[in-house]
Amino acid sequence: MNETMKKHLQNSLSNGIRLDGRKLEEFRDLKVETGVVATAEGSARVKLGNTELIAGVKMAVMAPYSDRPDEGTLMVNTELTAMSHEKYKLGPPGADAIEIARVVDRGIRESHAIDTGKLCITKGEKVWMVGIDIVTINADGNLIDAAGIATLAAIKDAFFPEYDGVNVDYKKKTKKKVPLNSEPLPITVFKIGKELVLDPTFSEEEVADARITVTILEDGTLCSLQKGGNATFTRDELDKATKLAIKTRKNIKWN
Repeated sequence: MNETMKKHLQNSLSNGIRLDGRKLEEFRDLKVETGVVATAEGSARVKLGNTELIAGVKMAVMAPYSDRPDEGTLMVNTELTAMSHEKYKLGPPGADAIEIARVVDRGIRESHAIDTGKLCITKGEKVWMVGIDIVTINADGNLIDAAGIATLAAIKDAFFPEYDGVNVDYKKKTKKKVPLNSEPLPITVFKIGKELVLDPTFSEEEVADARITVTILEDGTLCSLQKGGNATFTRDELDKATKLAIKTRKNIKWN
């Protein structure tokens, strides 16, 4: 982005004006559709303004980790496809993709949202692994929050496949749901100049100085924090960002 456009965006935000007419603390329209991938155990497509991505759940039987012999596990992967934005290239996951996966993964783990004990099949021998794949279709900002929403929706949509003790039949789903104790969602607050902004477009993200992602449960409980960017947050800014994230989390709902 050239300096002229950058200054224009910053000046507009300082006056409480966004290019798309939203308020600084306003999310774009959110649409969530589940059951969109027939071969997944659960899936969801999320559209947040022009940002669009899909999350899918795949489950597999594996040996447990030695330090947790009676618990299953979670794995989150993100693919930022070249078709979704010119910024992203073909090849292995870059730093942005790795960070999105880690932030989403951490929020689920720190909240203990999935009861990993109920993923145990045989202690010390077999457990379920819940794998989440996140794939971008169109990247127009705020991918962390969109990925977190899609992941939660996909998990809530997921059913275990049939397992006879030897083989998993992925063509047959049981009526058993993934054991979900709570519903964590990441809310990211961006600092642009002196302003705190929610749900930025890609252009707004490009001029952001820093961001803080707060993962929050439906009752307002904080589960994790993740900072990005080079600038710092003052104590007052961090307090304001956290309160803003909690307020926003309570307003994010879908059928």
